[in-house]
Amino acid sequence: MFKDRLRATRISRGFTAQVLADQLCTSLRNYQKYESGDARPTFEGLIALADFLNVPTDFLLERDDYLKSLEVSVDVSLECPPRRPRPQKNH
Repeated sequence: MFKDRLRATRISRGFTAQVLADQLCTSLRNYQKYESGDARPTFEGLIALADFLNVPTDFLLERDDYLKSLEVSVDVSLECPPRRPRPQKNH
């Protein structure tokens, strides 16, 4: 999923979520929504993320078969620390 690919790429490149939020001129909370899957960046935001992370937009969108057909490889480790569990809401 986009959220996992974005998080893994950010971590692989050694950036904090705040650095990416700053690059997008958005709040940390808003950027965190991209990595949690609660929101998606705009088309322009997707391009800005890909440019800053130095990866094709197709990589972030998990279009791996398409990239392979073009013989494009991306040097990003998709292994990253597990997410912290979300706090449970009590009703």
